[in-house]
Amino acid sequence: MDVCVGIDLGSTTTKAVILDSSQREIGRGITNSRSNYEVASSIAREQAFVQARFNLTHQALSEDSRLADLEERFLPVLERNFRIQHYLEQLQRLEAALLQAAVAPRHRDQRRNIEPVLETILAAMAGRAPALFGALAVRKSEFFRDLAAADYMQLAEEAADPKGVTFDTLSSLFDQAILPVENTGGSKALEALIDSALDTTLVALATRLSNDIELLRRAVETARAVRIDEVASVGTGYGRQRLPFPKEQIRSEILCHGLGAHTMFPDTRTVLDIGGQDTKAIQVDERGIVTSFQMNDRCAAGCGRYLGYIADEMNLGVHELGPLAQQSTFHVKINSTCTVFAGAELRERLSLGQRREDILAGLHRAIILRAMSLLARSGGISSEFTFTGGVARNPAAVDALQHLVNDNYGEQEINISPESIFTGALGAALFAHRTAREAA
Repeated sequence: MDVCVGIDLGSTTTKAVILDSSQREIGRGITNSRSNYEVASSIAREQAFVQARFNLTHQALSEDSRLADLEERFLPVLERNFRIQHYLEQLQRLEAALLQAAVAPRHRDQRRNIEPVLETILAAMAGRAPALFGALAVRKSEFFRDLAAADYMQLAEEAADPKGVTFDTLSSLFDQAILPVENTGGSKALEALIDSALDTTLVALATRLSNDIELLRRAVETARAVRIDEVASVGTGYGRQRLPFPKEQIRSEILCHGLGAHTMFPDTRTVLDIGGQDTKAIQVDERGIVTSFQMNDRCAAGCGRYLGYIADEMNLGVHELGPLAQQSTFHVKINSTCTVFAGAELRERLSLGQRREDILAGLHRAIILRAMSLLARSGGISSEFTFTGGVARNPAAVDALQHLVNDNYGEQEINISPESIFTGALGAALFAHRTAREAA
């Protein structure tokens, strides 16, 4: 099977999309962006190829009428088992990194006390893994760093001793250890992990599936035997110049987002993308070709990074900002969306007794007002209008955009895909597909 890969290296997340020869998406991956851009690219790509294997397995099961009624019982369990085993492998690497950090000279006097505490914490984290990836589990993040940090900090607080191994010591060790774990890249034995997850799943379901076990195993082995050949790849995004691609395999993020949005919503004529580091207002024609654009690429004001800073100032998760802002009864007027001054203005308004919900509502409105200015300079809004990027997942930002668009351009429906964060990577994969087709 020949495939094309698109990589979008954003300032906060790196995304990968894999398309087959028919431009059908067969895999996608996402990870935190980091200073080591090649590692971020590698991990996102690896995740996309793993998902491609699961999608091929789904296809193999759906093509066998004898297994059609087993698919919903088998595949979710297989994927959960794989994710549990992958998480446990990452925990092993984290434990090794923590123990290595604990041998630093400054911890020499406490080393014997630190090591058993770390082992206890990591053992408890491993014990929580099955519940973390349970069928009904609700996770605030899919990134290992976020999942591990949440459990580790809670357990570290419980295990800390003010007269012995303090919470500050345990927290500092985690901060030292998580970066090298992330920068190690993904597992080099993911194929073996899939095999192991398969064995675990078949054993767990043996009594319920009985005579179908061998049929299932053969179907999975058929999917595993499919050779996937990457024939073309294109990189884009904030860090595209650091991607491990030749120059001819790099495309502007403007072009990729325009084409990706057009593919998701074919009647798209105007695209607004608010990412971690920049905001892009793009006009495209009926073929998805960019005709004009405006971009604020000089600072992160009004972008995802700004919201992340506000979340840190309020000791909240970024995902909590939008729902809180929606509880507002009054929009506080925000004078500046400059990240440098955001903390000071936020603290001042809180000290004046203004509700954080109202402050957040004002912040979201200020962000969208900046975006509206870019839209106007790019040529305004033509139907259909598509909103992409990580901020498109923020309900308060969507509400503010809808109101301001309707006020300025009349009633307009805004297209938002749940997978809009992959728009740039999709566009890059489509450009890669064109390259492969021209070379054939």
